[in-house]
Amino acid sequence: MAATFPVIAQVVLDTTDARALAEFYRALLGLEYRPGDEPPTAGGPDENGHDWLVLRGGTGGVQLAFQQVERLPASTWPDADVPQQLHLDCTVPDVGELDRQHARALELGATLLLDRSDDPDEPLRVYADPSGHPFCLFVG
Repeated sequence: MAATFPVIAQVVLDTTDARALAEFYRALLGLEYRPGDEPPTAGGPDENGHDWLVLRGGTGGVQLAFQQVERLPASTWPDADVPQQLHLDCTVPDVGELDRQHARALELGATLLLDRSDDPDEPLRVYADPSGHPFCLFVG
């Protein structure tokens, strides 16, 4: 009998503002909301935006979910006081695209934590998303 294994359905990020963080990653990664999780029409109540939201699609097929929490200490990485515990690795095809996505990430609200974009072996930048979760953009 062949062994079976669990399959990761999605990566879940805790946040104090589920809608805002979902919107950040939707714009950054080109994902789409699971049916029913879309933002409300202008001025309408955001019933789902204060609990649990799911984004789907994109090239990698990875789903991201956002779970509302009361408070969340932002990672202090690279300082170890509040470790990152989890981070997302995102690749781009070349340095030109790394620079383009760098500008987009900052425009969307990311904070640059580390810039190794001049590394000849692995050009890389590390950011914090608006909730403080670290994520990497690198040439891969």
